[in-house]
Amino acid sequence: MRIAMVGPFGLHPNKTMASRALGLARPFVQQGHAIQIFMPPWQTPDEADKSWQVDGVDLRYVPLRGGMVGITQRLVRELLDWQPDVVHCFKPKAYSGLVAWWLWQFHRSRLRLIMDTDDWEGWGGWNELAPYSPLQKRFFAWQEQWGMRHCHALTVASRALQTLAWGIGLPPEQVVYVPNGPGIQYSVISNQSAVSSQPTVLVYSRLFEFDTGRLVEILRGVWTAVPQLRILMVGAGLYEADAANFRQQAEAVGIWQAIEDAGWVELDKLPALLAQAHVGLYLMEDTLLNRTKCPVKLADMLAVGVPVVAEAVGQVTEYVVNGHTGTTFPSGDVAGITNELIDLLQNPARQAHLADGAKTHIAEHFRWERLAERLLPIYKG
Repeated sequence: MRIAMVGPFGLHPNKTMASRALGLARPFVQQGHAIQIFMPPWQTPDEADKSWQVDGVDLRYVPLRGGMVGITQRLVRELLDWQPDVVHCFKPKAYSGLVAWWLWQFHRSRLRLIMDTDDWEGWGGWNELAPYSPLQKRFFAWQEQWGMRHCHALTVASRALQTLAWGIGLPPEQVVYVPNGPGIQYSVISNQSAVSSQPTVLVYSRLFEFDTGRLVEILRGVWTAVPQLRILMVGAGLYEADAANFRQQAEAVGIWQAIEDAGWVELDKLPALLAQAHVGLYLMEDTLLNRTKCPVKLADMLAVGVPVVAEAVGQVTEYVVNGHTGTTFPSGDVAGITNELIDLLQNPARQAHLADGAKTHIAEHFRWERLAERLLPIYKG
C-alpha cells in the first residue's frame, strides 16, 4: 500500500508531524508499505524543496512559491504524481485542509481520504489563543467543520474530539480514536541517564495551558518543604512572552534560584534530560482546547519512568492512572498537588513503584506500533 501523509507545516517548531505523523508512519514502513509525508515548511523556509528519509519514511518539503494557492497546488501535484492509495491529512486546517478540500472535490472516487485532528482549532480552541486575523479565524473554523465532515474516515487524538465529531453528525464507525504515543523513541529511552542526585521536579510545558501564577504557588510550596529542590523546566522557551512572565513571577517569590531552564530541547537529547526527574508536574486549565488535546509531553514523561502529578483534564486521566503512573487532582487544587509532590519527593519507594507503572502503562497501551494497528482497517476501506 502507498500511503501519503500531508501536514499543514513542517517538522519544527510544531510537533504534530514530527511526533504524531512520523510515529504512525514508522510501523507501516516496517510492515513493507510505502509512506511519503508532504509538508510546506513555511516556518522554516530555508528548508523548502528538500527531500530526505527518516527511518524508512520519505519526507518532502515542497517549494514555497506562489503564495497560498501556489503552495497548495504544488502539494496536490506532487502528491498525485506519487500515486498513493490513501491520503491522510493531519489537521483539517490551513494547507493540509486545502489539500483535503481539493482531493475530496476531484479525486475522492479513486483515492481514500482520511482526515486527522489532534486539537480543536476553531472557536473555543486555537482561534482563541493564536494571533490570527479575524478572517483567518473564520476560515479556520469553517475548514475544521468542513474537513471533519468530508472524508472517508476521521482519526481523532482524544475522547473529547471523538465526542465533538459525533456531535456534528459523523457516524461512530467513521470516527477512529487514535491517541498519541511518546514523541521520543523507545530505542533512545532504553539508554536513559541516571536520575538526578538532587530532588527534581520536572515541568515540561509551553506554559500557555494554565495560569502560571498557580504553577509558581505550587513550586514555592514544594521548594519550602524540600531542601535543595531542583526545578527542571523544559519546553518553555518557545513562547517567549509566557516564559518571561513566569520568570518574573518566580523571581518575585524567590524560587528562580532553584530553577534550571533548559528551554526548547531537540528530540534526541530529550529522553536523557527528562529521565533525570523524580516527579513530573502537569497542569491544565479546564478549557475546551485543553480537553481536546492529547499531550505528547505527558506520554514522554511517563515513557522514561517519571511519575506525574497532574490536573485531571481531558486525556490526562488516560495516561496518569492514580496509584499506577502518578496522581491526578481537580484543576485548581493547589494544596493537594503541592502536598502530593512533597510526599513523592520524600518517598523513594513510591517513586520507584510509580516509575515502573508509568513505563509499563505507556509500553502496553500507547506504543505507536499498537496505535497504528487502528489505521489499517480504515486505510483498506
